[in-house]
Amino acid sequence: MFRLDAQIVRQSLAFAVALWVDLSVFTALGSAAAARSVGGRSAGLWVGALIRCLALLTLYQITAGLKPVLVRFAVVHSLVAPAFESGRELLFGRDGGGEWVDWGDVRTWLTCTGASVAGALCWELTTVARAAGEEDEEKRSSRELFWRVLRLYKPDVGLLLGAFSFLLLSVLCGMFIPIYTGKVIDSLRTGYQEQEFLSAIIFISVYSLGSSLGAGCRGGIFTWVIASFTRRVKLALFGALANQEIGFFEAVKTGELTTRLSEDTTKMGRTVALNINVLLRTLILTLGVVSLMLSLSWSLTLLVLLETPVTGLIEQLYHTHHQRLEEKVRDSIAQANAAANEAVSGVWLVKSFHAERGEVRRYEDRLMDTHRLKSSRDRVRALYLLARRLSGLSMQLAVLVYGRMVIQRGHMTIGNLLTFILYQGDLGNNIRTLIYIFGDMLTSVGASKKVFEYLDRKPKCIMGTLAPEQLKGHVTFNNLTFAYPSQPDKQVLQGFSLDLRPGEVTALVGTSGGGKTTCASLLQTLYQPQQGEILLDGKPISSYQHKYLHKKVTLVSQEPVLFSGSIRDNIAYGLPDCSFDDIQQAAKKANAHNFIIQLEKGYYTEVGERGGLSKSEKQRVAIARALVRNPRVLILDEFTSSLDHDSENEVYRALSAAPAPTLLVIAHRLKTIQSADRIVVIGQGRVQEQGSHRELMEAKGRYYNLREKLF
Repeated sequence: MFRLDAQIVRQSLAFAVALWVDLSVFTALGSAAAARSVGGRSAGLWVGALIRCLALLTLYQITAGLKPVLVRFAVVHSLVAPAFESGRELLFGRDGGGEWVDWGDVRTWLTCTGASVAGALCWELTTVARAAGEEDEEKRSSRELFWRVLRLYKPDVGLLLGAFSFLLLSVLCGMFIPIYTGKVIDSLRTGYQEQEFLSAIIFISVYSLGSSLGAGCRGGIFTWVIASFTRRVKLALFGALANQEIGFFEAVKTGELTTRLSEDTTKMGRTVALNINVLLRTLILTLGVVSLMLSLSWSLTLLVLLETPVTGLIEQLYHTHHQRLEEKVRDSIAQANAAANEAVSGVWLVKSFHAERGEVRRYEDRLMDTHRLKSSRDRVRALYLLARRLSGLSMQLAVLVYGRMVIQRGHMTIGNLLTFILYQGDLGNNIRTLIYIFGDMLTSVGASKKVFEYLDRKPKCIMGTLAPEQLKGHVTFNNLTFAYPSQPDKQVLQGFSLDLRPGEVTALVGTSGGGKTTCASLLQTLYQPQQGEILLDGKPISSYQHKYLHKKVTLVSQEPVLFSGSIRDNIAYGLPDCSFDDIQQAAKKANAHNFIIQLEKGYYTEVGERGGLSKSEKQRVAIARALVRNPRVLILDEFTSSLDHDSENEVYRALSAAPAPTLLVIAHRLKTIQSADRIVVIGQGRVQEQGSHRELMEAKGRYYNLREKLF
């Protein structure tokens, strides 16, 4: 305990001694340098900097050791005064443009120390931390995303150049307004001088008009660019999503996809484009304002610039927390949208089970999660705004106090001080905006992270380029093993092998979950088997061209889906060059032509997913949509479940009269199964039995035992 206390006392004494030495050397050499020539004054301050630096390094060695961060601070703290004086003398000469700095004053030492501490903190938390590899992968990824978003604006380069031209006009005109405002004050203070007053008013009016015109045109062009960018990104994202395999949509909820497609793409366009707009405008305005402020008073300007490292530190701390919370908020919103979308899409089931309150509570829980995250984000922003406001007010107070001293010395007029204060208000806001924008652009492109993930995602079902003119339609399932992506541990097919021969009707039979529909999905390349392969005319099905394959292999499902548009559009879906005669022929084969022509607009009747037609009529339109392609492999999955007896017979006659394709039938009607050329019994992911209806009944095997249960 005694040794610990002695160490604390020794470190405290060393700190006090070094502090006293630093202050004493600063004031002594500063006072001596003030009476010397230009070169002597700078030389004296540089000598003092060396002594002060050695004193601080000695302090660090005694107390904590020469750590790199402490060495950097000692060097910067010691060099502030000589570097400042040398730069002032280089730019303004010995008299400093009529202003001087009392290097022997304790207040000057406190100012330099405060600037050193603020600058060191800002440097350590930004540049040095990144150089040491402390910058996390998320920030590096944000920068890469930012540059990638910028490259997407390439088609709008011409419009952007026009917007930047108007931006420059707006900024340049706006910078000169405070100058003439100060001249108006001076003309009134020294007695009304009509000519100077009117001249200043005219210039203010002209510059105001130019600034307003430039700002309006700039804003209009940027709005146009944002709309164009958003349209392109949405189209690209929708195309990428449409090309994904079915397993992707099973793993990702619809609400999340719609959120990325609607909200995140819009945010990408607005935030990045607007941030670049604000960044360039603020940067140009800042450089111009600083140069004008230096012409009014270099000492006041440097005082104002001391706020920059403090502002940078505040912004750095803010964005570290705000960016993380913002991404959580976006994910939470996506989950809430997904919950609402599930309830709306399954509203019939919700009503049937009287689960309205449960769905409301589930949606409320998602909204509360979002609310809590937003509250945390808003609290961080409130603290940030408070700290930023306090730093700005403190600097304004310092400018007023120091400005009074400069006026008393006769180095400024009241009008010039007013002009400087107007510029100082703009400069403070501009500096905060610049630092904020650099971080906010990285935050805003966080919305593009998921968008680019979907854009870059390659579908797992990669198709080839084969498109032969003749296709027999011979399908071979060769030793397939398959499990759905959502349930990788549950194998639906295990060593499954089967031949589908051209011109033959093959019916799949088995209990629910046995793998019948899975076979149909694999044949359409909606999924890829983990093992084995599917051959079409002896070649892997994945080697065929995507468009070609899905014209030759078509499906009629149990639940027909019609898209918004006319009946003609739905029958010719995916075939833009399909003729009206082919559409009518397919409708006649599907026994749909008669009810279509009885509608008020016939084939041009608008239909949709839920309106316009009965389920039986939708099913016949879906069958016509498959038949119009003249497929070589036709998959019929419970396709007659919604048809009456007469319509079913008509469809069967049409299929029988058509050129003999390979038919794969999944049905629960005994009549449909009995008429098949071959019946295949599937169970436990394998073919358990196959043959004609008579053969299987005589064998009294699996099919015989399941007949009553299945049909």
